[in-house]
Amino acid sequence: MYQVVIDTNILIAALRSRRGASHRLLRLVGDKRWQMNLSVPLFLEYEDVAKRPNSGLILSAGEIDDILDFICAKANLREIFYLWRPILPDPKDDFVLELAVESRCDFIVTFNVRDFNGAEKFGIEAITPQEFLRKLGEIL
Repeated sequence: MYQVVIDTNILIAALRSRRGASHRLLRLVGDKRWQMNLSVPLFLEYEDVAKRPNSGLILSAGEIDDILDFICAKANLREIFYLWRPILPDPKDDFVLELAVESRCDFIVTFNVRDFNGAEKFGIEAITPQEFLRKLGEIL
């Protein structure tokens, strides 16, 4: 079973459109082939970005809460006891890497793969949703 952290940009893309790999990946949360990992800081970022007035989402706050509740129910909640900062080019991404390290993740799924240069030092690969779906055998 793969251990995975999903970057915020993937969640927002999945909520904006029912088309595309991000939405397909979100529909696979809870699948036995992979486990999503979540920390309080990442959850708070998900919530903050999804509920911004300019997020581009047509979902109500209640619908967003329902989706986030589902994710919380299916994901492994991890506490971060150490900080690896600074490691990444953008310090705002370090908390995502810290979660991935704590969770012994195989992958960080993101559209910003280059932002996670340095994750490979921990045996973690940053990949796009399409690449991850390929690894699951969902697409060719």
